[in-house]
Amino acid sequence: MKESIFKSHRLIDISPIVGPQTAVFPGDTPFRRTVALDMDSGDNLTLSSIQTTVHIGAHTDAPNHYSSQGPGIDCVSLEPYFGLCQVIEVSLRPSERIRPEHIVKQKIRAPRVLFKTLSFPDPNQWNNDFNSLSPELIELLAEQGVKLVGIDTPSVDPADDKILESHNCILKKDLRILEGIILTDVSEGLYELMALPLKIEGADASPVRAVLLESQTNVR
Repeated sequence: MKESIFKSHRLIDISPIVGPQTAVFPGDTPFRRTVALDMDSGDNLTLSSIQTTVHIGAHTDAPNHYSSQGPGIDCVSLEPYFGLCQVIEVSLRPSERIRPEHIVKQKIRAPRVLFKTLSFPDPNQWNNDFNSLSPELIELLAEQGVKLVGIDTPSVDPADDKILESHNCILKKDLRILEGIILTDVSEGLYELMALPLKIEGADASPVRAVLLESQTNVR
């Protein structure tokens, strides 16, 4: 019998809890769970349904979220969401986009890059002034072979951006997006990322259970 791949690794959950308290974009559909059957009420099992935006908690956008010609989340390859990734920490002013000069001292070492900004500190409390990505940064990352960009905020664009500059640059470069992750206790360095989307037909996004695998022997 083969040993589990997790035995020599530390598993780090970078997903927030999803519930009625979870903050969503103003005007979007909040989370609601409806219980149809409940064992605590004498039923033979517990059975429930949920209603929510698909852009809740840790989630990945599908190209059809920002392009009318883009595929839904059920049609995208899973490969970008699984594999070697790099966590990069930045410290910026509120509402500022991450630009190439902010990571000039960093060497891109993985095809998936997650940005730790700490600018959306409470997933249950909405704030508009979170950090985001710049198109120039996306261009730079794409040139270096990056296939997925992630950030610990609700969006790769500012909350009030209607043009969606970074989303459109991501579309042009055919990258994938991971938003809403929690990196508070994650150090900079290399990890293995697992953040597979659900196969929801035609959906513009999917919640994910995003986790990082850290090898005990990994020296960053």
